[in-house]
Amino acid sequence: MKIAVPVTGENQIDGHFGHCESYGVFSITDKNEISDIKNVGSAEGCGCKSDIASVLASDGVTVMLAGGIGGGAVNVLNNSGIEVIRGCSGDATEVVKLYLEGKVADMGNSCHHHDGHNHEGHHHEDDGHVCNHN
Repeated sequence: MKIAVPVTGENQIDGHFGHCESYGVFSITDKNEISDIKNVGSAEGCGCKSDIASVLASDGVTVMLAGGIGGGAVNVLNNSGIEVIRGCSGDATEVVKLYLEGKVADMGNSCHHHDGHNHEGHHHEDDGHVCNHN
């Protein structure tokens, strides 16, 4: 399995999918351990209009752990066979490890940047969600 994460240069999950510096692609072993991490460059512009979904899918990516992401990008990724987990933040490697432990679930939030909300204050401490923690 491979998991992609939109990241900044500091390996933090980028809060806006379509404007990330690159994507970290984490290769996962049968024992749910990270075996390799590589960076895939990001095309400029909106994530839903780039070919990043097909690029990642052809590399074997089946899961995207994202922060803010628009509905169009989610649809494009889903149509390429990539499940999108929204509302994630923090160190990409740590969030991937938490996902592998079953501690990360989709927050159901599309990109807040477009609807006037911020990314603060979405804590779900007792329901198994750990994405969007600070």
